[in-house]
Amino acid sequence: MRRLLSIALIAFALVGMTRSAFALDPENTIYLDTKDGRVVIELLPEVAPQHVARIKELTRAGFYNGIVFHRVIEDFMAQTGDPTGTGTGGSDLPNVKAEFSDEAFWTGAVGMARSSSPDSANSQFFICLDNANFLDGQYTLFGRVVEGMEFVDKIKRGEPPVNPDKIVKMQVAADADQKQ
Repeated sequence: MRRLLSIALIAFALVGMTRSAFALDPENTIYLDTKDGRVVIELLPEVAPQHVARIKELTRAGFYNGIVFHRVIEDFMAQTGDPTGTGTGGSDLPNVKAEFSDEAFWTGAVGMARSSSPDSANSQFFICLDNANFLDGQYTLFGRVVEGMEFVDKIKRGEPPVNPDKIVKMQVAADADQKQ
């Protein structure tokens, strides 16, 4: 009976642990530092390999450092990744073909922004502030926030926000100094 109770308590404790309590692959984890704190994003290369590769390439080049959140809609999403800050720009790299999946756009989902053309994703991405299942199968989901969603929730709202918040620094965890 004691053994059964011990097993039940251990199982209950494991179920209660957050995803961040388990080891993440540093090569497929992004640290996105905001003025308020660090957001940890688990990348999903098995879902969107080309988009994950693009995000890591641009991150390693320092592309996202200092870029503003140019479109932040209450109860929807926070968008960034445009070096012009207008929502019309991108990197000098070619666009990435869509990698739509059955993954759901829940709170904390990270997806690629695009124009009306499905294959127009480049450098802009968004983090869902709430469930946005109407995006399922129409946008490429490439990651999920596993820690720091409270910092995403503090990003200034607006289209564009007045005095927008910026990405202070964005790093692939495998390359990063663990300190903020």
